[in-house]
Amino acid sequence: MTGEHNLAVIKDIIHHLLAQSSITRYTSDTLFIRESELNSLNDFFQDHMHLDHIKFRIFEEKWQPFRNWTMMQSLQWVDEIIMQKRITCYAQPIVNKEGSIMAYEMLARFIHEDGKLLSPFEVFEAAKTRGRLYALDRLCRMESVRASVGLSGFIFINFIPTSIYSPEHCLTSTIQTAEEIGVSPSKFVFEVVETEKVDDLEHLKNILGFYKERGFKYALDDVGEGYSTIELLREIKPHFMKLDKKYVQGVAGDENKQKVAQIMLEAALQVDSVPLAEGIEEDEDYVWLRDRGFLLFQGYLFGRPAPIHTFVL
Repeated sequence: MTGEHNLAVIKDIIHHLLAQSSITRYTSDTLFIRESELNSLNDFFQDHMHLDHIKFRIFEEKWQPFRNWTMMQSLQWVDEIIMQKRITCYAQPIVNKEGSIMAYEMLARFIHEDGKLLSPFEVFEAAKTRGRLYALDRLCRMESVRASVGLSGFIFINFIPTSIYSPEHCLTSTIQTAEEIGVSPSKFVFEVVETEKVDDLEHLKNILGFYKERGFKYALDDVGEGYSTIELLREIKPHFMKLDKKYVQGVAGDENKQKVAQIMLEAALQVDSVPLAEGIEEDEDYVWLRDRGFLLFQGYLFGRPAPIHTFVL
């Protein structure tokens, strides 16, 4: 809190807040409070404080204007999803040029308290806002590894590099889970998602190096147009390169998309990365990409995401 008025008011009521166990500790301008206790204090703030001079944060996230508190509170449901592990795993097949299934991508689906499925995008956005991205990403990664038992071929699992602070600590649980279910690390391919948001290249290389040393493989997802993407491909030399679906869908009749697809194909082959085209819905796009040299394919044309039991023999 800042401002003479706010600091004076807080100084006057600190003893009351301590007596009511509303705060755990304090400094001259900061209160440390349980989130569950903030509702009643929020009402007091609205009546007696200058809100423009109050900021808050949850966990170790960035400070935000206190006027955002109501919105932040409305996203508490994502904490319950993580705590209660309300997640189920779907899979989508990845095929070779002959149409045979060579791998599956694991896709997390989240369950509302009423049993309905939630939008993955909505859940991840809520987790990012709440500062729970690490916990959610870890949950998805662990559940995907466990659910993959019985599936043949490679298992592609998404992960968000920015949610991993230290590979040695954050990724150890992934290795332990693979050991527990008796599946070789070489079966798993970890996909780097949010490719365009990779700012700390050395951190990413550290993560991928940690996985590679332990026998896992990795893929670069959403690869597309742009010098930075090509440079990232050359820097990290992924085992698989996944061409972004926006350059896949309609590629058979679009010269600009064809140019991007060809450039990315050549860049992948230069670093011995298996080129994979995702988001294929039309046969003509599949044929064009196949004939140009892409080796693996994924999309509705070959199968939609479905519960794991659909694919287990």
